[in-house]
Amino acid sequence: MKYLQIDPQLFIKNRKKFAAQMAPNSIAVFNSNDVFSTGADSTLPFHQHRNIFYLSGVDQEESILVLCPDAKNDAHKEILFLKETNDYIAIWEGAKLNKKQATQTSGVQTIYWLDDFETIFEQLLNDVNLVYFNNNDHYRQAVEMETREDRFIKAVKTKFPKHKIEPNFPIMEALRGVKEPEEIALIQQACTITEKGFKRVLGFVKPGVIEYEIEAEYAHEFLRNRSKGFAYTPIIGSGFNACVLHYIENNQRCKAGDMLLMDVGAEYANYASDMTRTIPVSGRFTARQKAVYQAVLNVKNEATKMLLPGTIWEEYHVEVGKLMTSELLGLGLIDKADVQNEDPKWPAYKKYFMHGTSHHMGLDTHDFGALKTPMLPNMVFTVEPGIYIQEEQMGIRLEDDVVIQSNGAPLNLMKNIPIEIDEIETLMNA
Repeated sequence: MKYLQIDPQLFIKNRKKFAAQMAPNSIAVFNSNDVFSTGADSTLPFHQHRNIFYLSGVDQEESILVLCPDAKNDAHKEILFLKETNDYIAIWEGAKLNKKQATQTSGVQTIYWLDDFETIFEQLLNDVNLVYFNNNDHYRQAVEMETREDRFIKAVKTKFPKHKIEPNFPIMEALRGVKEPEEIALIQQACTITEKGFKRVLGFVKPGVIEYEIEAEYAHEFLRNRSKGFAYTPIIGSGFNACVLHYIENNQRCKAGDMLLMDVGAEYANYASDMTRTIPVSGRFTARQKAVYQAVLNVKNEATKMLLPGTIWEEYHVEVGKLMTSELLGLGLIDKADVQNEDPKWPAYKKYFMHGTSHHMGLDTHDFGALKTPMLPNMVFTVEPGIYIQEEQMGIRLEDDVVIQSNGAPLNLMKNIPIEIDEIETLMNA
């Protein structure tokens, strides 16, 4: 791993929190993600399942975490099963965790090789009547393939039909939504790396560069700062491309006079950052660009102030819509008649700002986290309003990552990333 080792106390705390929410006489199993083939002998880079990483810090394939708080054998209350390493694997693939290293990484004291899993799992099932399986019910999930977890669940249902089975998502959603201080520090590190990438790009962008060249500048800075790279597929769109919300081709030449929207973020230790900045390709904003940019910035600043303990996510978005409506009226993009005659299900402002403003962020860019209950301290949210004017071939979005605080204004983890008009122009023309 490129990142520095994480204190295992984080994972010990996370397991205690999860175990405290488990029903009596239950067991929870967490599998690593699969390694996916691309054809022949090639595979995609491995990405660990976020839940097993959250609970153990183990960042390698073919690993299983088992939690069984009521196990009769105290040594089996927490178990990690790992692929047994050897000299051959060490030479051809790189060394995997041995048992001592696994304990140092996770804080789990009982480590077995995978060959022992079935035997020990069956023994543990004699002490429990409920199995928590590792599922994904995220509101934006789009799973189109059978996962290692899916195969495990099928096997359990077939072989142990008398055991009750429940998803762990309700527990994980609540836990992962509220970050520990160590997690916030890791997200801050990801944001700091993103800051370095953005400042590098400000000195690079000029008319004639190609969007993928800008992507390469970010990648260079991310990798040299212990990141694996982008936390998500980067969006780098100039001109009309900035109006395409999920534009990822990044293959067009940037033209003088255009605005350039960059929705990028570095990951660090599997934790994401999520930044959007929009800059003038020529290094100076036109009067029109300044007006639209400042309108977006005004909404972002005011929306950020509303991210307080007790705020309801759905109600928050309604209030942000009112802020955007006011700014669009000021820009002349909509008028009072548009507002008076709007469809409540698709307000007038949605013509130019059609997406949401905030989502949970953490181990996933769109992280697990409760959305129907009041916001809590140490939740991390993005704030990302935008205005997209297709007829002017201009899209402007601004985004920061903030932590809800128990007292006072939210903590902006991207406060050092330039965003004011004067800052941008000064740095681009230095």
